[in-house]
Order: sequence, then structure tokens, then C-alpha cells
Amino acid sequence: MYVVIYAFELKPNQETKFIEAWQGLTSLIYKHEGSLGSRLHKKDALNYIAYAQWPNQNAFDIAGGNLPEEANYYRDSMKSACVKFEVLEKLEVVKDLLKQQQSE
Repeated sequence: MYVVIYAFELKPNQETKFIEAWQGLTSLIYKHEGSLGSRLHKKDALNYIAYAQWPNQNAFDIAGGNLPEEANYYRDSMKSACVKFEVLEKLEVVKDLLKQQQSE
């Protein structure tokens, strides 16, 4: 498994816009690109960290070409809500001891 960790610094009063756009784009990446999903974490009022999982590095590296046009809307909304965003780390998972959630 491969993970990518992102940091986002938001503009003031852009939290709802950012979260909705992040959720929309992440859902499309999951559906169309083979991502295993992502988690969004709030560090403080204007700073967020996202953790995205992929089956392997190759799946991450080749992702992007299968997204529908709608993804551009979400991507642009995320960018406009941020002062800056960056990739903090790209990592191979060595051991995974997270408890798997039961489907509802």
C-alpha cells in the first residue's frame, strides 16, 4: 500500500467550500482512478492534513486520466479556497494495524 500526505492552508471563511470540494474530488478519484480513499484531518482553524491511500505507487503515479470533467470544478474550488497546499510525504506502508470498519 502507498500513501500520500497533503497539507492545506485555507483562506479565512473557506472551510465549508474546501471540505465540500475535497469530498467531491476525493470521491471521483476513488471511483475513477482506483484510490483506496482518503481521510481529512483538521489541525487548526485554517490548516488541514489529508491522508490518501493507494494500492501501490504505480496506481498513484498513473492516476488522473480517467476523471470526468466534473473533477476540474472540485479541483478549482479547492485551489481557490487555499492559501497554499503541498505534498508533505509519499510513503510505502510497512505494517497496517488499523482496525477495519464494518460496512453499515
